[in-house]
Amino acid sequence: MTRREPLLLGAVAALLTGGGLAWLLDAPRVADGLWGGATAVALVPTLVWVAADLRARRWGADVLAVLALAGTLAVGEYLAGAVIAVMVATGRVLESAARARAGRDLSALLQRSPRQARLRRDGRLDTVPVDEVRPGDRVVVRPGEIVPVDGELLEPGVFDESALTGEPLPVARPAGEAVRSGVVNAGAATDLTARSSAEQSTYAGVVRLAREAAASSAPVARLADRIAVWFLPAALLIAAVAWIATGDPDRAVAVLVTATPCPLLLAVPIAITGGMSSASRAGVVVKGGAALELLGRARTLLLDKTGTITEGAPQVLDIVCAPGTTPAEALALAAGVEQYSPHVLAGAVLRAARRAGVQPAAAEQVTEEPGRGASGRVGDSVVHVGKPPDDSLPEWAMAAARRGRLDLATVIWVARDDRLLAALLVRDRIRPDAARTLRRLRGIGLDRVVLLTGDRVDNAREVGEQLGLDEVLAGASPADKIARVRRGPGVTVMVGDGLNDAPALAAADVGIALGSRGSTAAAQAADAVILDDRIDRLAESVEIARRARRLAVQSAATGTALSALAMVAAGFGLLVPVAGAVVQEAIDVVVILNALRVVWWRRPKPEPATDVLLHRFAHEHEELLPARAAVRQAADALTRGAGPEAEAAVRRAHRMLLDRLLPHELAEETQLYPALAGMLGSESTVPMSRGHAEITRLTRRLGRHLAEAPDGLRPDQIDDLRATLYGLDAVLTLHVAQEEEAYFSLAAPGESSGDGKAGR
Repeated sequence: MTRREPLLLGAVAALLTGGGLAWLLDAPRVADGLWGGATAVALVPTLVWVAADLRARRWGADVLAVLALAGTLAVGEYLAGAVIAVMVATGRVLESAARARAGRDLSALLQRSPRQARLRRDGRLDTVPVDEVRPGDRVVVRPGEIVPVDGELLEPGVFDESALTGEPLPVARPAGEAVRSGVVNAGAATDLTARSSAEQSTYAGVVRLAREAAASSAPVARLADRIAVWFLPAALLIAAVAWIATGDPDRAVAVLVTATPCPLLLAVPIAITGGMSSASRAGVVVKGGAALELLGRARTLLLDKTGTITEGAPQVLDIVCAPGTTPAEALALAAGVEQYSPHVLAGAVLRAARRAGVQPAAAEQVTEEPGRGASGRVGDSVVHVGKPPDDSLPEWAMAAARRGRLDLATVIWVARDDRLLAALLVRDRIRPDAARTLRRLRGIGLDRVVLLTGDRVDNAREVGEQLGLDEVLAGASPADKIARVRRGPGVTVMVGDGLNDAPALAAADVGIALGSRGSTAAAQAADAVILDDRIDRLAESVEIARRARRLAVQSAATGTALSALAMVAAGFGLLVPVAGAVVQEAIDVVVILNALRVVWWRRPKPEPATDVLLHRFAHEHEELLPARAAVRQAADALTRGAGPEAEAAVRRAHRMLLDRLLPHELAEETQLYPALAGMLGSESTVPMSRGHAEITRLTRRLGRHLAEAPDGLRPDQIDDLRATLYGLDAVLTLHVAQEEEAYFSLAAPGESSGDGKAGR
């Protein structure tokens, strides 16, 4: 908002007040002069606004304001003109605050562009401006540097390609494979042969796309102007008929005074500004009123995957151990080595160890080989974390590798002295609040939800099927995303967090960026920014936008209808101009109070005590990872046959269930569920309670099996024991996912679980 609007409001309000004091002091000429001055002061800038609109081939609510102000001056109804002037200035201040649009700022995208490149020439390394690189030059990219131009690798390399594809895991590329500019070298220094200049490279293309999308964004017509398109001719027609029929110009002025579109100039900006305020309290900053208006009409939602629908960081979802190794032992060894590594997967291992309450082993002499993993000495042994020492896998490891392929997970192998001990299955999991958010959005009225991602087809399709999305576009480049955004249908909303999403965010009718961990370029290119790392803010912002727009339309329509009745009354001579201004003021009060309802509305939130419980039990879910892994490990051990190791695994799983998992389930049943019942209804926790009962039943059944075999498991028990354990594993997996989606996603944001090791 500029300073002109508040100054205008202050000036006309002062003149109106001064005229009132002069009238009270029996100085009517002075009063008329001050009121006429207020009218003239408002008329001049309003004429400028109307002229600008007409040059842009637009006309709307401000035209009526000009006619009303000029008409009161023409017939000497200065008080009515001053009242209208105050209302017009107030509306302009409110509208300017609602508009308050920050232009598309692509500086972060431009600043990330490489400025220099290192060329290998005649055995020496020269640093040159990136614009001097030509096809065929040999370019050296050091660790952590951005690849400056598109090229072909002369040796193997490992790259963080998330800036272009959104995929969070580093990608290993062999010699001879193409690598694109804009990706980051996540391994050792590597050489490549340039295949293009910087201007023709992939990253420069992303910047051009973002600029073109920002420049081509069409201005949004104000809601007030859309209503005024028909209201203005109607008002002029009634005024003309009244003047022609009676020959009295005061009748026409009275009609124009009552027709002053203050419900449009005041109620609409108040509703939109109030919606922006409510969205800000909900953790979403909307950069302009036009964006909020469009968000309230959204029909198509396009979502990036990595970091938007998924958490954006790999998580250890399962641990498969060799016979004789426990998940806690494997995590301790892996975390001991990985605590010295900046690799993105090292962060996943450390988070898993911390959540499980496992202390990392004391590792020394840690070294890392890009593309292979990290190694270190723990006691008298050498522990390797990464790829397997060789291609020969034992039977249990082959099964673990198969599980990784079937679950679309990356496998981190843990070996001691070249003997495989465990496989950690790592994947970027779907956000717990994603499904709830999408259900809310569909309930609000979004017709089509589309996933746009640069990730692989199988990963994208898996996410799309789990969330029930209408369309999945995988392997999408920034240009592909822009093309899909522009296809619509209807008002399109694009949500993303990555640098590669910036062009699509700029091209969409409404671009929304996740600002907590997202790129600055995405936040700058977007129309709105979600401040924390919660996708459910999206549903809340759309609900607020729809409510704000509904109240704006309702207030404008009601005020316009009342103004139409007042115009008819003025046309019949029942309202003189001053009385018309007073009636119009009363109409304004009604519609403004209605518009303010958007500020008063609040979505129900958990009570503070309930919120504490939600955070507590969500944290306990993470700590229960070893107990859940022990159940699956025991079932797998029985698959290999009965024996001391299998029996030990079964008894260990049963003990962990009794000592750790069942007390957690009981505490949820007696503490968390009663608190949630008061918020969500008594029936809301019934399915989860049934899950608790099934988990308890299977655990007791497992205990009875063990009680019948004090001297060792019998062959006739193996099949049923294995079925019990696999059934328990399945029930636990489903139950935990349901609780996280249905309940824990309601919690207010807590501290980040990250450890700062997001990548190299």
